[in-house]
Formats: sequence, structure tokens, C-alpha cells
Amino acid sequence: MDDAESSEPGTDHSSGPLGWLRGVNQHDGVVSAIRRARRALPGDPEFGDPLSVSGLGGPRAAARAADRLLERAAASRELSLGALQVWQALTERVSGRPANAEATLVFTDLVGYSAWSLNAGDEATLRLLRRMAQVVEPPLLESGGHIVKRMGDGIMAVFADPTTAVRSAIAAREAIRSVDVDGFTPRMRVGVHTGRPQRIGSDWLGVDVNLAARVMERATRGELIVSAATLDRIPQEEFDTLGVTARKLRRQMFAPKQDGVPPDFVMYRLKSRKPTDEDDGEATGA
Repeated sequence: MDDAESSEPGTDHSSGPLGWLRGVNQHDGVVSAIRRARRALPGDPEFGDPLSVSGLGGPRAAARAADRLLERAAASRELSLGALQVWQALTERVSGRPANAEATLVFTDLVGYSAWSLNAGDEATLRLLRRMAQVVEPPLLESGGHIVKRMGDGIMAVFADPTTAVRSAIAAREAIRSVDVDGFTPRMRVGVHTGRPQRIGSDWLGVDVNLAARVMERATRGELIVSAATLDRIPQEEFDTLGVTARKLRRQMFAPKQDGVPPDFVMYRLKSRKPTDEDDGEATGA
């Protein structure tokens, strides 16, 4: 007797308890209700999207597995992510890392890199980027900084302390002077800003991240520029230790307004007290 004959007439495998559970699991109203309930739970109610689960950590790894294994738009998935959301929130609380804690962001890139690489070719460009990483990244990492991302010739790093961030940036700019690829020695421009960026997974987002990038944009000739928020958090006695002086940037005459920067946003150029050829060039424009 074949399988068709062995089945009882009228048997519907889509009905019964399993069928009912499957229907509830996929019911739009149930899924929506659980999503609303997640907003009352501790942690990120959107935990489970690609941004929130990138990087290391038990809850993030579990959420990535859940995303692959569990059915989308299902109550079971939302319940699982809700539990992981609470787990992640408790993990951050126990570790003493509150959401939106104050952090100092550092953005860097190389002056003249694009024009040089266009003529130098891919092989020389790759040698330059590798050499840059070898000399620039250690000063950032050894002081406790975390490199968030690498963007071609640029780096985004985050520090818990503004003084440490500035000290590391000074060391990185000094280290890049030793790099020479086919006669090209790049200058590195740096922007530093302190605020409360939003940490999502392994990335950092928000207004303060955008402001840090805008601070770097003002370092057009390879300077080190910091926001007033960073400068105000560095004790005055540290400037002697760092060997720098701060000079307030004036808005350049006839220059277009910088997008994404509040009108009252103040920046400062940090200059080494030890005279260098670079400092002489920077002194010509503020």
C-alpha cells in the first residue's frame, strides 16, 4: 500500500495544533503587538537589524544566528530578539557602559592623497596605505583608542578621554612624517570632537560623529583641529605636557558656510610649540 492510500481521508496537516501555532506565529497582529511590547523593554527596541548586531558580543552573535535561522515577520523571531535585546541591555549595564556615554572621536585622512594616487597607481597606493597603517595605528591603539573603521586613507577612532585622544593624534601625525613612498611623504589632517555619539553595534552614529568629520574638514593643510567641546575638557596644565598651543579658528572670509555645523560651533587649531616647517606654513592662515 502506497503513502497516498495509507493517509486517512480528509487529513489536513495544515490544521490541528501545529497549524494553529503556525498561524499565530505568522499573524500580523501578533507580530505587531510583540514589536510594540519590545519598546517597553530595556535596551534597543530595534535590536536585531544589521547595524545593531555588528561587532563582537554574545547577544549580537546570537542575534545574527537568529536572523539566519528564524522566520522573518514571525512572532517567534520577535520574541527571541526581545530576549536578546534585554540581554544586551543588561550586559552594557553590568559592564558600566551606559548608552550615549561621552566619547571623543578622531577622524584622520591624508592631504593630497587622491591626486597623488591617481598618478602613482594601485601598487604604490597600496604600499602607502599599508605603511600608513603600520605607523599611525599603533599610537591610537596603544593608548586605549578603538579604531571604528578604515576609509581608504582615513581612519575613524574613538577614545574615552579627550586628552588621550589628542595625545594619540599628535603622536600619529608625527609618525606619518617617517613615511616615504616613491618620494611622497604625506601629511595627515586630524579632527577631534567630544560628545555623546550613539553606539550601534560596532559603529558610532549621530550628530557628534558628523561634527567630528566636519572638524577634520577644516584641517585643510594637514593641521590638528579640535572642537571647543574637546578643548574645554583638557586641563590647562596638560597643554605643557602635550607641547601645544590652541588658536581659535576664524571663519574664512568669503568661504561658504560649512554644512552640518551649528553657527556657534567653535574650533581650535593645535600647534606644536616646537617650530617646524609645517607650523610655519600653517601660521599664514587661520
